[in-house]
Amino acid sequence: MSIIGVGTDIIECSRIGQMIERHGEQFIARVYTPHEIEYCSSRKHAMQHYSAHWAAKEAILKALGSEWVRGIRWKDIEIRITAGERPRVAFAGGARELCETLGVTEMQLSLSHCRTFATAVAIAVKSFDVPFGGPGLEDEGGDDDWDVDLDEEEPF
Repeated sequence: MSIIGVGTDIIECSRIGQMIERHGEQFIARVYTPHEIEYCSSRKHAMQHYSAHWAAKEAILKALGSEWVRGIRWKDIEIRITAGERPRVAFAGGARELCETLGVTEMQLSLSHCRTFATAVAIAVKSFDVPFGGPGLEDEGGDDDWDVDLDEEEPF
């Protein structure tokens, strides 16, 4: 097993709040998957959860040694949180292709937030005996309920 990269990100929750106020549903629908929207919107402090998901997506790309480049969309990286479990990451489109190219088999993720800030740390791991979809990753190969439009332009 070897570490491919480590990424971290911190964001002021008010910045995400301003983006939501300014762009509304268009911003939310362009950045977050339906699963993330359902999760974050159902929380008491939704803006903090949206901010933590944003920070996680940024940290994951840094761990992969990439930035937001053409071919990778915000919704290509989905953060999945289930009560009592650690966060998991599902990849689609360009982000999935990048993981496969790099040989990423595991993505460790830690999220934290308060009223003011949200932060995330991601560690991309390559295990020599585990195929894509190992611990911390979910294989999105045939999940029909995850609607990702890979043809739309990405202004955010």
